[in-house]
Amino acid sequence: MQLVSVTDEHLTKLMGWFNTEAELRIWSGPFFNFPFDAHSFKQDLNLDELNSYALVNNEGQMLAFGQYYLREGCCHLGRLVVALNMRGQGLAKILINLLSEQGKQQLHCNTVSLFVYTHNTLAIAVYKKLGFQESKYPALMPLADCIYMVK
Repeated sequence: MQLVSVTDEHLTKLMGWFNTEAELRIWSGPFFNFPFDAHSFKQDLNLDELNSYALVNNEGQMLAFGQYYLREGCCHLGRLVVALNMRGQGLAKILINLLSEQGKQQLHCNTVSLFVYTHNTLAIAVYKKLGFQESKYPALMPLADCIYMVK
């Protein structure tokens, strides 16, 4: 498995992973248009400014997606998602580890951070298992009902 830059084909696949506004909001927060089309989805992902990657297997099948950028001096992970039919196979760990290592190196930092909604207990458990800890956000919290986690 490897991280690859996101293509239009990956984006089409990714759009298919969100069938309802509720599913989209858990993943994206309030910042995405719904309903969306290819243009609005790509624009809302902010691909020109954020490092965006697909996790693919040896056959090139997209298994997961994630982004990272510099935020408050940390490699901040965002919009992490594993394909519904691939969950429970350890892919979140692989995705997060690969994004974290690449991001820390590229952004010249040692700490990784992320936001997670308080009701997303499954994701919180995964992040804690990977060594993330809840932390006070160093500025005004930009999202309601979120936890800031660092590693």
